[in-house]
Amino acid sequence: MSKSNNSLTGLALQKFKQNIWGVFSFWVIVAIGLVSIFAYVLVPDDSKNANQMHLSIHSKSPGFKVLMLEIPNDIKDESTWLSKLFFGKNNATTEIPISNYKIEGESLVYTEYADDGLVGQQKSINISTFPNAEAESYIKERTFVFGTDKYGRDYLSRILVGARISFFIGFVAVFISLIVGLFMGSLAGYYGGKVDAFIMWIINITWSIPTLLLVIAITLALGKGFWQVFIAVGLTMWVEVARVVRGQIIGAKQLQYVTAAKALGFTDFRIITKHILPNIMAPLIVISAANFAAAILIESGLSFLGIGAQPPMASWGAMIKDHYNYIILGKPYLALIPGICIMILVMAFMLIGNALRDALDVKS
Repeated sequence: MSKSNNSLTGLALQKFKQNIWGVFSFWVIVAIGLVSIFAYVLVPDDSKNANQMHLSIHSKSPGFKVLMLEIPNDIKDESTWLSKLFFGKNNATTEIPISNYKIEGESLVYTEYADDGLVGQQKSINISTFPNAEAESYIKERTFVFGTDKYGRDYLSRILVGARISFFIGFVAVFISLIVGLFMGSLAGYYGGKVDAFIMWIINITWSIPTLLLVIAITLALGKGFWQVFIAVGLTMWVEVARVVRGQIIGAKQLQYVTAAKALGFTDFRIITKHILPNIMAPLIVISAANFAAAILIESGLSFLGIGAQPPMASWGAMIKDHYNYIILGKPYLALIPGICIMILVMAFMLIGNALRDALDVKS
């Protein structure tokens, strides 16, 4: 039996590898996953939520360069390296964009950056403010690859950190939907009768409510926040899983291996979990991939409406909301970049779902 299973798994894997778009999508998802996990290692602005604001350089075009003066402050970052890796670090310096500077005696004289046609304010600071009086080592040219947003934050950093919410909401939502959907669908399909009728009544009611409206209601009940959105999206996606599981179990419980398991006196729980569910995993895997994409779109919609991840947390949907009016103001990339990121991630999950469906199709 194990050899048969191994050979079937090998055939499915071989078919999946032959699907170019499926393999490509898999590596795209892996790359985005690694970026979302280690975002603060990769981003130029590794402060918490990449939230360093510089209003004087707001809405700058991609590739914008400016001199950045870093002035040490009294705030000590006592967070651990693990906290810095996953959540960013506290700002231990105050960053000021400048257009030029010079050292006069014991003072560093600098001119704050100002837009074209404006004159920046000239200020000075004592060199002793800097460790070892090395003021020039705290002035560096900063390049903003994706430009800056309307608050002057590094847009590339916000995009990379924002990938975390869009990526992980898929995992959490699919996990919740699988737990609830498997439980409800298994009870309805295996026992039938009044249990099936009652669960199908719940499913039909939930199915009749628009998904976005249901998510909004759950979010308002649980409150606005990071985890509340994850739970709300997960609780709205279990219905499709339950319907598929119910249909698969209704067909599977008539087969001989289930009849043999009942004759041997196995419990219903063991028959469902050990015998039936492992044999109906193929359609569940395909549904899970589609639910990943749906969860990402729902979260983006919620963030766009302002009830998703709350500021200053980076989210692709919230970034579109903040900058969609820039489409007609001559800087459409501020809304298009996060929109393209959402499109790439959703398309990757849909393509890998199609590839898994073809690879797990026993008829072919």
